[in-house]
Formats: sequence, C-alpha cells, structure tokens
Amino acid sequence: MIKLIASDMDGTLLNASHEISEENIAAIQHAQSLGITVVIATGRAFYEANEPVEKAGLKMPYICLNGAEVRDETHNILNTSHLNDALINKITEALNEEDIYYQVYTNLGIYTEDPQRDLDIYIDIAEQGGQEADVEKIKAGIQGRIDNGSLKVVDNYDDIGKVPGEIVMKILAFDGDLEKIERVSAKLAQSPNLAISSSSRGNIEITHSDAQKGNALEMIADQLNIDMKDVLAVGDNLNDLSMLSRVGYPVAMQNAIDELKEIAIHITDTNEQSGVGKAIEHFIKAENINS
Repeated sequence: MIKLIASDMDGTLLNASHEISEENIAAIQHAQSLGITVVIATGRAFYEANEPVEKAGLKMPYICLNGAEVRDETHNILNTSHLNDALINKITEALNEEDIYYQVYTNLGIYTEDPQRDLDIYIDIAEQGGQEADVEKIKAGIQGRIDNGSLKVVDNYDDIGKVPGEIVMKILAFDGDLEKIERVSAKLAQSPNLAISSSSRGNIEITHSDAQKGNALEMIADQLNIDMKDVLAVGDNLNDLSMLSRVGYPVAMQNAIDELKEIAIHITDTNEQSGVGKAIEHFIKAENINS
C-alpha cells in the first residue's frame, strides 16, 4: 500500500514553463488527503525548488541537491551532506583539466563565473528534453536569480566556502563534448566518497556519496516508519536512479532515459502531459479496486 510518494522536478513534475500543472496539483492534493506523504526530490537547490511549489499552493518536504539537503514541509533543515576541501579540489582539478564549465552550489547560493554559460546550459537542457527553449524567458529567470541573490556572479571560485557557515553541497558541470563529460565522470566515479549523476545529457551532478536521492528518501521513510516497499518514486534521469531502484513502486516518465524505464513497473505520460498526476491517480485507483 502506497504511503509515501517522491517526485523529481525537471522533466518530471514541471512542464517546459517550469510550472506544476493543475492536473499534477490535484493529484498531489488527492494523495495528501488520503494521508500519503508527497515529497519533492530534486537536483535543484531549495531556493530554486520552492518557487514553483509555493506558486502551486502546495506544502511538501524537500529532498534538494540530489539529497545533499533535506527539509520538512515547514522548510526546516533536517539533514545536510557536503563536500570537504579535499573532495572539492579533486573535482575542480578534474574539470579544469578538461576545460569543463561548472557552477558551485552552497547552502547560501549558487555561484557562477559566466552567466552566458548558464544560459547555454538551460537552453541545451530544454532542447535535449525535446522542448523549444524560450531564450528571453530563460534570460529573465537568470537575471531574476542574480537580482534576488540566489545566483552569485564571481570572478573566480577561490573564495567560495570561506564565509563562516558556508558549505559546498554540489558541483554542476556542463559541456557539449560528451566524450569529455564521460572521461571526467569515469575518473571521479573512482572516488568512493563521490556520487556522480546527471539530470540531462551533457551535465554531471557531483555530490558527496551520502547525498543521493535514494539515501534521503530512505531516511524520510524511516522517520515516518514506512517500509520502502510502500514508497512510489517518479523520475526521468540518472539522478533519480538511486531512489527508483529502492522503492516498491518505481515509475518512469515517458520522456525518461532507458535505464529508468528498464526498472520501472509503470511508465507514465510525459512531463508536458502531467505524467506525475496520471501516475498518482493510476495507483490510487488500482489500490482502491484491490482493497
């Protein structure tokens, strides 16, 4: 019996406009009305993830930065994992050797050396997802994040983490040269203290090995005394693999990569067609029929 649901955001819960559809909102609220806990599980930082959720009028716990940060529905931080100086140096040396651009995510914000490269990343993510990139809207979003301080433009990354209390939680790297991405991914994957995943073609999401969506989801399930066989998880890309591989109800989006579809017990519609909402209602209906 499903007692806990976890959903990825980009390519899953969110459409091309980075919004949660009315169908998805209604299905989440239906599940919550039945006593099912619904959790956001995303590679985004909290300050990026909360905006579309709050706009939709929803309240949910968050697994952010692929599990590097966990918050309850009132936004209190329950758990964090971070990269120490030795791991940061290992990562940045490998990326710099291949001249791969990257952003640094901390508990205080996202750092970039080149907002134009950020624009290229978001355009590529949209296009790889089969969507037409709204360049002006993406530009406005980047500028809005710079204006509100969540995206910080710096000349270089040397002083990040030197502010008291600031910790580095994720490094997001991107390059259109997939051979370079594969080489760096393979090299960094040799470290037992690093988790290497991806949220779109051409990027690498690097966190501490403790910071994986599956680990964080299992922690939440344990706190709620819920067996993982009673958990449903929905996703579309490699950074969702750790949670889909652990739950009793793994669901892949129609637009998901093949690795997720291979382990899924159900393939739902695309993110543009409210696939998360359809999956939730499918299993709620199935359980009502069988009860």
